[in-house]
Amino acid sequence: MKTTVSIPLTRRGVVAVLAAAAASTAILPAEALAQTKQTTEKSLYERLGGVFAIAAVVDYFSDAVVKNPIVGQKSKNPQLREWHTKNLERLPGLKFMRTLWVCDVSGGPFKFVATKPGSTPLGLEEAHRRLKISPAEFDEVAAELGRTLDHFKVPKPEKDEVLAAFAAHKDEVTAGYREKG
Repeated sequence: MKTTVSIPLTRRGVVAVLAAAAASTAILPAEALAQTKQTTEKSLYERLGGVFAIAAVVDYFSDAVVKNPIVGQKSKNPQLREWHTKNLERLPGLKFMRTLWVCDVSGGPFKFVATKPGSTPLGLEEAHRRLKISPAEFDEVAAELGRTLDHFKVPKPEKDEVLAAFAAHKDEVTAGYREKG
């Protein structure tokens, strides 16, 4: 059974309906604008230029680290020096893993999975443990990353975000250095 509701059409009723309609449309655009902003605000991954741009930066950075006198082939750290002289056949794979890592932490569609899972979500402490990377060596690698980002003219906001993401993992990467033995 269908019920019909009759609403008398008065001037006051029309004004009330128009006021309610105007109020609801005033709210909707603000909500729609916020929703549009959320969907149109680009991720760091997108602002960096996606996987191909990230891979180019990682390629350049990785080669620069090998040549860096503090953390590369002439490093005073025997583990780093050995890795950068006797394990270079693994460098293409490392570049691939670094590219996945940057894509993942910058909000891209590619996911990094540690080859040696550890107690941290990314397992970085296990990947770096035997290299015994000191906090100063970590900072030099971060500086090399900064120089690489400058080489590619990455804008300051994005550069700062990349360096902050890198710095967030300092304790994991330097875990082997802090261990006794």
